Amino acid sequence: MGDMGMKYEELRQRQVEENKKKMDLLKLNQLSITLRESTSPKPSPSKQSKRKARSQEGEKLVLRRSSRVANLPGTSYKEIAVNEDVDKRPRRLGRAYSQRRDLSGRVYASPEARAYAENRADAIQAELDPKFPSFVKPMTQSHVTGGFWLGLPTHFCRKHLPKRDEHIMLEDENGDTSETLFLARKAGLSAGWRGFSISHELVDGDALVFQLIKSTTFKVYIIRASEYTEDDQ
Repeated sequence: MGDMGMKYEELRQRQVEENKKKMDLLKLNQLSITLRESTSPKPSPSKQSKRKARSQEGEKLVLRRSSRVANLPGTSYKEIAVNEDVDKRPRRLGRAYSQRRDLSGRVYASPEARAYAENRADAIQAELDPKFPSFVKPMTQSHVTGGFWLGLPTHFCRKHLPKRDEHIMLEDENGDTSETLFLARKAGLSAGWRGFSISHELVDGDALVFQLIKSTTFKVYIIRASEYTEDDQ
């Protein structure tokens, strides 16, 4: 074998060794990949299906959002704590309410006492100056207990009293005054009447004469049913 044959053989052998090294390295890499795949845990089919379903739901939710609300913040489902420690104690009623509802001390006038007071009131009204309009108002339980509302004669209100709500003064026979609120639409006295009734100890059966001495002032004469005696029959 000549020099050329020796060189050729050396080159061939060297090439074979390099190819063998490459093959060995390739096999080693493939073996490493195989081992890694065999040792890594594989997700269960159920988890894969759930993950796929969630992905599909997410895609559906994104697709369903309109362009008008796409940039708005999402709905928050965070639970908000609510203070349930509410005061459950019963409310205390006001003193005025309890007094108004305490009907145990009601006084009921007899028909004779009621008639006596009304007749006396008519007699007093007849003696008053006719240039000052007046009317007689017999008292009932609704006027002096419970609601403390005093309705006035409608025709009198239309002819002589203001056409809108107005404060009206009540002046008793001693010159003491009390302010009340006249409700034009309801034709009656509201706020302030209760105080006048209590301070003057009005009861069922009493009769009052109201004389309009000024546009918003009444002179009030009180005739008490309790003054009735059998001698007045």
